[in-house]
Amino acid sequence: MTQSMTQSATPSSRPLAETRTRLQEIIRGRSFGRGEITLASGRKSDFYFNLKPTMLDAEGAALLAELTLDALAGEKIDYVGGLEMGAVPLAGAIAQLSFMRGTPIQAFFVRKKPKDHGAKLSVEGLAPGESLKGKRVVIVEDVTTTGGSAIKAVDAVRDSGAEIVMVLTMVDRQEGAADTFREAGLDFRSLYKAAEFL
Repeated sequence: MTQSMTQSATPSSRPLAETRTRLQEIIRGRSFGRGEITLASGRKSDFYFNLKPTMLDAEGAALLAELTLDALAGEKIDYVGGLEMGAVPLAGAIAQLSFMRGTPIQAFFVRKKPKDHGAKLSVEGLAPGESLKGKRVVIVEDVTTTGGSAIKAVDAVRDSGAEIVMVLTMVDRQEGAADTFREAGLDFRSLYKAAEFL
């Protein structure tokens, strides 16, 4: 059995620090790169994070969910969700692991714009008659730069009557998001900072 297979066999049996180190290795190998790019905010950067290859990797998805649930321990969360596309695989993995741990947290996602047909929903994933009203919600995001995308999700979820407990990102690029959320009166946390990869 390879070392990678051994490491991924029982992720929750590892100490938290080892889990965090292993996930950082996966992000570095699958989702971090150098080279000039234009970010969603319009800013230019000489490094990037594309978390999709990590979120859709079997071990990466499991470890992201594990570290997220550990970060949310004691918060009494009803739902996790965020803006499509980045939050979709993340929210699904978190929901699945929460159920397996016996503390289920439901998941949803927010469309960038409501569908122009069918139910025309902006918040997706809820069953008929299910509502976010009065529920404690964490907005999750894969990579956060200025916080603009997460604020869109916050606004849609607040319009649904939910209480936003916090915004939690996997990687904070450290380019203004903390200030954005502080000004909005929102608790903001991250699993990793960009500086840890530079």
